[in-house]
Amino acid sequence: MSILLSPPERLHADVRLPASKSLSARALVLDALSGAGGEGLSNLSDCDDTRAMRSAFAATGDTINIGAAGTAMRFLTAFLSVTAGSRTLTGTERMCHRPIGILVEALRSLGADIAYLGEEGFPPLRITGRTLNGGRIEVDGSISSQYVSALLMVGPTLRGGLTLSLRGHIASRPYIEMTMALMRQFGACVDWTDERTIAASGSYRPTRYSVEADWSAASYWYEAVALSQDDSAEVRLHGLQEKSLQGDSLVSTLFEPLGVRTEFCRDASGPSIRLTKNGKAAARMEQDFAMQPDLAQTFVACCTLLGTRFRFTGLESLRIKETDRLRALQNELRKLGFVLYEPTCGTLVWDGETCDVQPAALDTYEDHRMAMALAPVALRTGSLRINNPEVVSKSYPRFWNDLVAAGFRIAEQ
Repeated sequence: MSILLSPPERLHADVRLPASKSLSARALVLDALSGAGGEGLSNLSDCDDTRAMRSAFAATGDTINIGAAGTAMRFLTAFLSVTAGSRTLTGTERMCHRPIGILVEALRSLGADIAYLGEEGFPPLRITGRTLNGGRIEVDGSISSQYVSALLMVGPTLRGGLTLSLRGHIASRPYIEMTMALMRQFGACVDWTDERTIAASGSYRPTRYSVEADWSAASYWYEAVALSQDDSAEVRLHGLQEKSLQGDSLVSTLFEPLGVRTEFCRDASGPSIRLTKNGKAAARMEQDFAMQPDLAQTFVACCTLLGTRFRFTGLESLRIKETDRLRALQNELRKLGFVLYEPTCGTLVWDGETCDVQPAALDTYEDHRMAMALAPVALRTGSLRINNPEVVSKSYPRFWNDLVAAGFRIAEQ
């Protein structure tokens, strides 16, 4: 399936964003570890990843298939290791080519019974859960914060708790902080003992928790305002909190040099933000996205269409996401006439070089963020063909509906 996306002349929208899938995933794991059974959780995100997690916790069979949900694969690997029973954990073909060896070896060092059913270091896994011994272990913190979060969340269930030492650059630290904050809300004791060591102990208790809206999803509306040629463009996004656990809330600051103003509001219906134009975009932008990797595609697409040259670093983890996002961005933006370079690993640069536009549909690579980051580009190109738009169901199932409500036109091809 493909669609032809055409933009409105004026951009005025009022959007109720989906709940954060990152918070939803962590809340589901902590709720299960507390033995509460999900009754205290509300406003969970309604997307593929969250449905995969919920289905896994409700599963009674021998095999759990989480599809393309990478967060679920990592969190459930740790969860099943400390939960009685023997299960096979698997996913899509792409999922079975995404590495998980660092997490498996860390859990094995604590006594976990995990076997690879295919290639060493990759799913599917056969996991037989049991009570594990705690202690001190060291893991590479530069690959994925989800490995760290998975280990931390099961830490309080281990005999004697867990002390986790991180070596190397610590990737996506705001997501680790998010995990720790939720663990405290569910009753655990967790804190940094120094700049590279985290101790987790105590126990979990059933807790009522309501998930806030998704700041990552908000980024695509920031991009739309930035790219809109309507000087009176205005977008209201509901459910976002100014003091958020989500690292991607930094988007409200990062878009200021690209011409978007954020106003935080609150009324009887709850918190919201109002996005409006705030002058011209900067000629150049430099940013390290190591702490907010899910924002990178949004800024790459937005800056090229605005003519803002950039040098973005901290993108190493984008290689092992739903697709190789660095290569995908270079491929698809070349179709739009922009030549991007990766001079060193994890760095993406656009110095203003252009090429002939290719009259081809943009591909999404089974990656929800590719589809959503590319969609607002239509505000500058006039129209845009996008293949496999359904991939947005992974995190923001109503994305296309919300664009239509904002005046965009969508025709199936």
